[in-house]
Amino acid sequence: MADQEQQKDKLSQEQQQNELSQAQPHQAKDSLRPATQVIHTGTEPEEHTGAASVPIFMASTFHQRDIDAPQDFEYSRSGNPTRQAVEKALAALEGGRAGFAFASGMAAMTTALGLFGAGDHLIATRDIYGGTYRLLSQVWPRFGVETTFVDATDVEAIAAAARPNTRGLILETPSNPTLAITDLRAAADLARQQGWISIVDNTFMTPCLQQPLALGIDVVVHSATKFLGGHSDLIAGAIVVDDPALAKRIGYLQNAFGAVLSPHDSWLLLRGIKTLYVRMQAMQKTAQKVATALQAHREVKKVYYPGLIDHPGYGVHKAQSQGAGAVLSFDLGSRERVKAFLTKVRLALVAVSLGGVESILSYPTTMSHAAMEPEERESRGIGPGLLRISVGLEDADDLIADLEQALAALSGGQE
Repeated sequence: MADQEQQKDKLSQEQQQNELSQAQPHQAKDSLRPATQVIHTGTEPEEHTGAASVPIFMASTFHQRDIDAPQDFEYSRSGNPTRQAVEKALAALEGGRAGFAFASGMAAMTTALGLFGAGDHLIATRDIYGGTYRLLSQVWPRFGVETTFVDATDVEAIAAAARPNTRGLILETPSNPTLAITDLRAAADLARQQGWISIVDNTFMTPCLQQPLALGIDVVVHSATKFLGGHSDLIAGAIVVDDPALAKRIGYLQNAFGAVLSPHDSWLLLRGIKTLYVRMQAMQKTAQKVATALQAHREVKKVYYPGLIDHPGYGVHKAQSQGAGAVLSFDLGSRERVKAFLTKVRLALVAVSLGGVESILSYPTTMSHAAMEPEERESRGIGPGLLRISVGLEDADDLIADLEQALAALSGGQE
């Protein structure tokens, strides 16, 4: 009986993925501009009522009219109409054939890493989100998967880390939190030559600013909690692929692991995506002004932002993206100065996460990268004085004035 249930589950999932692939042909890059695409992809008027908003199908199971001919939906872990709508939108935005929505960004990354197994070796960028580092350094080794961390800004360093059993390349660009830039096209070419699966976390850029699949990357991962959702009101993750064989494997793992996005959160994510383009454009415009102001301030030791012309990855990033994004980091020199600064800030939240409409200041040492050993953080440039800011939709002058008054406190109020 158990074998029959597993076989039915597998067949149902494969059928859904086949339909998904057919329903989501690779969209020409210039067919819809991003501002239009985020509004009209996956959110067409509802078939039966014409509703402008995709309904929330709060159903765990679906009536089967013919047990010999499974329907599109049978159990919400395997597929749900609201989740399918957001998965369709995610795929189209990234220029892929299949999208998958998960209960968190880490659920998405874990599922992507499920493509590898015992005896496999992975290469990952050393500048990486703390949760992904924890997964690769502490969890995946329990299942026989080893990871070598390298400076992925140097493609030769990636190549030098290869072993006969290397199977995957895990990247972030811009990286979290030091905004290091990897040449995605060069990295993807290397991975393809070596037969590796390449995975990129595209959370910081979103598909409005960077499309890794178009540069040759195999798998794109998002913490959709961040800019895709955009309102600090849901936890979600996403994977998008273009290759049908990879889509089938990811779909199988999504169903097997079961960490899927709920119908309600799928609806929230769809709603957030509708304003993604205008939010990203406004946020990165302000972020450029904030980065420039911080760079000029005598109390700031260093600013990390790929929109600054002296950033070492400026040229590479400009060639592979449509903007510098809304996240930057800056170093105040010490933990004591960070604490003093944060007590004076009035507008930005001091919190974990990023990508909301409100600006969010985060302290990587105790927040996003707390899972990383202190010596590892230091070796990656994540010192005790580093702060990351996700720039929101506040007026740029108001935000800069608030940051500057907080910085002024570090020098006793003297500018």
